[in-house]
Amino acid sequence: MFKEYDIIVVGGGHAGCEAAAAAANMGSSVLLISMNLETLAQMSCNPAMGGIAKGQIVREIDALGGMSGIITDKTMIQFRMLNLSKGPAMWSPRAQSDRMMFSKEWRKTLEGISNIDFWQDNVTSILTKNEKVIGVKTSLEIEIYSKAVILTNGTFLNGLIHIGEKSFSGGRIGEKSSHGITESLKSIGFESNRMKTGTPVRVDGRSLNYSVMQEQFGDENPQKFSYTDTPKLTKQKSCYLTYTNEEVHDILRTGFDKSPLFVGRIKGIGPRYCPSIEDKIERFSDKNRHQIFVEPEGWETNEIYVNGFSSSLPEDIQFKALKKIPGFENAKIFRPGYAIEYDFFPPTQLRNTLETKCIENLYFAGQINGTTGYEEAASQGLMAGINAHRKINNLADFVLKRSEAYIGVLIDDLVTKGTEEPYRMFTSRAEYRILLRQDDADLRLTPLSFEIGLASKDRLDRVNEKKVLIDEISSFVKATNILPTEVNSILEENLSQPISQKTRLSNLLLRPQINFENLLQGSNELRDFISQFQQSFINEVIEEVEILIKYEGYISKEQESAQKLLKLENIELHDDFDYKKITSLSSEAREKLSKIKPRTIGQASRISGVSPSDVSVLIVFLKK
Repeated sequence: MFKEYDIIVVGGGHAGCEAAAAAANMGSSVLLISMNLETLAQMSCNPAMGGIAKGQIVREIDALGGMSGIITDKTMIQFRMLNLSKGPAMWSPRAQSDRMMFSKEWRKTLEGISNIDFWQDNVTSILTKNEKVIGVKTSLEIEIYSKAVILTNGTFLNGLIHIGEKSFSGGRIGEKSSHGITESLKSIGFESNRMKTGTPVRVDGRSLNYSVMQEQFGDENPQKFSYTDTPKLTKQKSCYLTYTNEEVHDILRTGFDKSPLFVGRIKGIGPRYCPSIEDKIERFSDKNRHQIFVEPEGWETNEIYVNGFSSSLPEDIQFKALKKIPGFENAKIFRPGYAIEYDFFPPTQLRNTLETKCIENLYFAGQINGTTGYEEAASQGLMAGINAHRKINNLADFVLKRSEAYIGVLIDDLVTKGTEEPYRMFTSRAEYRILLRQDDADLRLTPLSFEIGLASKDRLDRVNEKKVLIDEISSFVKATNILPTEVNSILEENLSQPISQKTRLSNLLLRPQINFENLLQGSNELRDFISQFQQSFINEVIEEVEILIKYEGYISKEQESAQKLLKLENIELHDDFDYKKITSLSSEAREKLSKIKPRTIGQASRISGVSPSDVSVLIVFLKK
């Protein structure tokens, strides 16, 4: 019935869709198996992509030739660049999406890739032979064979939904959970554990009073996620902000004795940085209010996502408390909030390629690895798809360094340190965040992706043209002077000290109050020079030039630091390295190194419990 595929992808969420697209676009024959093909890339939680650090990841996915940025651009209903008051390393794009359009556009995209076949079924076990995956078995007792398998099961593995004292099986509300895979993997020797996440109530937007809320508009000149020629957003929907109060908190407290979170029915650990409303009230008891973001779910629906009101309390308590929030007095509820527990597999059982150490050619991506968030999942799916394709074609691993991408930081954190709570990406996790800005993802990653056959020649040509323009404009700004009579009025208007003699444009650009637009206002010579460039991405180039000049010293420092540490990343360690024989290592280091089997000395140095002296011992041992 089925041919043997190169790669089987199990699960049709954000990780599964990116994995299938990447592997197929590189030339592998792919079978995507999902329990429900109507919900591919479903936005199970908030209808948004990007945000702090997450926006950088979406830009990186796009620069590598992935699809999440393109799909987001085609379906967004609002765009905002967050953290513009801070330095460019912190700027983070975020978009509200039309949830139904997002899923529909993903399916249309996948069906447009000829190398992808689809099958709606539940995978119940993994087929292996001689410690190598050879396919999967489904609930219909069908065995399907392949050279590699990528598991992207999200919250569906033995998923258990909690609402107050009620608990029932489910991977999402209204959808059944998946059984069999965990048991199959544990019988092989994998270690599994439980995690918990949650989602808020959804309400009817027609029943809300927006006049008492604070309106949140999109950016006046909305940008995009993709570096390709995706449509520009011309109209936007507003979000709104309101707050809980003491009355809301008091009502919620009446349900704490029935909370599955507080009475111990939920065993899995929840996300520290996205807690439920009851958890926030308990943990931050000194605060008398919490923010509630009112987010529309699309152009043609009245459904509203109540961001900040995630809860697993009894539904009557949720409804009663919700109606005490300003603007929600007459709210009509579409469905209650709930918590969901599910199985995950500690990611220290993976290599940097996301291939499992236990079974060859088996890959894990997304929430099965203990992460939370569409963006984190999508990036893992992309990397698993790339590496599965390369592995079965006897090509070298594709691994991004921590200094090359947030995706590199994410995967290195997972496989080196593991996680005991849902892992979420933050800018603070990246030690080279000035190098990993959202504006330069294409410059960093598209050439690497082109080399492995994923990013197109058009993408590479655009990057190369962009680099040439950046160099030309930077050189001009550094070599061109401006007179006091041309610029002093502009400097004074921006509360910057006037100049008394002609000055390099680049020196003025170093001032925090002055931007490139100010220079264009003052310098006819600069305006004439810029006007010769007609490229559609000239504004991207100008932004890049300004950042590179303003932050040149900081960027150089981080590049120098990254180069020093690169020496450790280039010293390889092999899987069969016997750490137990090195008695001068600490006992904890021997245990951790033997379990994790780091790929390099650099990775070994980031393992919790491995000290700098342990690293020195390893280096000396290798030299011998």
